[in-house]
Amino acid sequence: MIYLVDTNFLLRFVDRNSPVNPVVRNVRKKLRRNGDILTIAPQNCIEFWNVATRPAAKNGLGLTPTYANRLLQLIERLFPLLPDTSTIYPEWRRLVVTYSVSGVQVHDARLVASMKTNGVTHILTFNTTDFTRYAVEGIVAVDPLTV
Repeated sequence: MIYLVDTNFLLRFVDRNSPVNPVVRNVRKKLRRNGDILTIAPQNCIEFWNVATRPAAKNGLGLTPTYANRLLQLIERLFPLLPDTSTIYPEWRRLVVTYSVSGVQVHDARLVASMKTNGVTHILTFNTTDFTRYAVEGIVAVDPLTV
């Protein structure tokens, strides 16, 4: 099975101070051993950079751009990057209108648009409720703690 990995998974994957870092790393290993593929989308990379370089006092990791770049290179090496095609925008547009998406959840809608455009049905996320509305679209949100 192919999974899109949510940004919250990636942040915990690189943050050795996160209490769930060992869990995230074990889930990645377990799924790969099972033959599953864990992918990312360009949207994940953008969100990762935002949080990684945001000050810790503002709910970020407080990393320098240089260190965030090294971590993003690691992520790109370990998780195949889905293509960012011209068909993603119209799909995103359809989703935000259909589901009345607003605020920060527009970013999740773009992840779903990327998934649908690339034929991915499962997302590995700690925020499964953020993706509930897309179940009718065939999107399955999987909490890493249940893997």
